[in-house]
Amino acid sequence: MRVMIFFDLPTLTAQDRRNYRQFRKALINEGFLMIQESVYVRVAVSRQSAEFIERRIEQIAPDDGLVQSLIVTEKQYTGMKFLTGKMIQDVRNSDARVIVI
Repeated sequence: MRVMIFFDLPTLTAQDRRNYRQFRKALINEGFLMIQESVYVRVAVSRQSAEFIERRIEQIAPDDGLVQSLIVTEKQYTGMKFLTGKMIQDVRNSDARVIVI
C-alpha cells in the first residue's frame, strides 16, 4: 500500500510559512518522500497501517489550507505513468522487495 498526501497550504503570513515548514518537516520525519511539490508518498505494509499513518497526519496537519490523503495499492502506484519527467530514483520509491532469510 502507499499513502499519498496532497496539500495546499497558505504562505501569506510568517505564521503560515512556519506552519508550512513544520508540516513538511513532519511528513519527512514520518518517512514520506516528496514525489512532486506538495505531493508526498510513503509505503505502508497493510491497509490498517496505512489508515494509522493517515490518522497521524490528520493530527499534525495545520488547521488552515487543504490537506488530502489517498491510499492506493502497490499495483495502482506502479501503474502511474510519467507523461514528462522521470521517477525519483530512491529506494523508498521502489517496488523492489528484499527478503532476509
